[in-house]
Amino acid sequence: MGCFGFLKAMMIAFNGIIFLAGIGILGVGIWVKVDSGSIFNFLGKIDNVPPEINQVLNVGYLLIAIGALLVVIGFLGCCGAIRESKCMLLLFFMIVLLVFIAEVAGAVVILVFRPVADSLFEKVGTAAVKSIQKDYGSNTDITGLWNTTMDGLKCCGFYNYTDFTGSPYYTAHNNTYPPRCCLVVSPCNATMIADGCFPKIKKLIDSNTVVIVGVALGIAALEICAMIVSMTLYCRIKSTRA
Repeated sequence: MGCFGFLKAMMIAFNGIIFLAGIGILGVGIWVKVDSGSIFNFLGKIDNVPPEINQVLNVGYLLIAIGALLVVIGFLGCCGAIRESKCMLLLFFMIVLLVFIAEVAGAVVILVFRPVADSLFEKVGTAAVKSIQKDYGSNTDITGLWNTTMDGLKCCGFYNYTDFTGSPYYTAHNNTYPPRCCLVVSPCNATMIADGCFPKIKKLIDSNTVVIVGVALGIAALEICAMIVSMTLYCRIKSTRA
């Protein structure tokens, strides 16, 4: 098949996977925006949430944008290799290069502004606790959203079970906590309590830091390889036609 044929086949296979992944992410993004009961709308129902966190509610648009970008990249890569189109291959190279630069810039921003993110999460935590103590047990929407979150993550409250102290539920149930907070005991008191949702998520992320970094480096390596292959095919096609 030769080196050129091998690179062409790899380009088609690799970008075919990217194209399908893009369709999947695009579908998830559309589902998030259409599904009004999605957990991503949870923060929108909490009073006094810092305005900066409103960006989290745009995750559906972010997924749609990422999915659309992957679809375009996959299409250009596949068609550029199949049709041996210099224009498509060059456009593919430029888009992947821009994505790579944006990822590097994003990583730098995250490292530099991490204290700002920590402060933002602290504000979100304060607003979430106030929401629990004000509405949990009296507001159907807030109670249902927290129950769904705690069921899904097997956790209790934002920080811990004390978030429910003084809430309408706590007062109406003889100073006991929601059953979801207790691992075994019923009625639920301060024994055998599940972990808080935020600490559990943070612990999960911290315990998988190596995996996350490895995946990020792997994606960066694939992008570099994709740029090298696309430029190699571009130069080969250009020299052949010349």
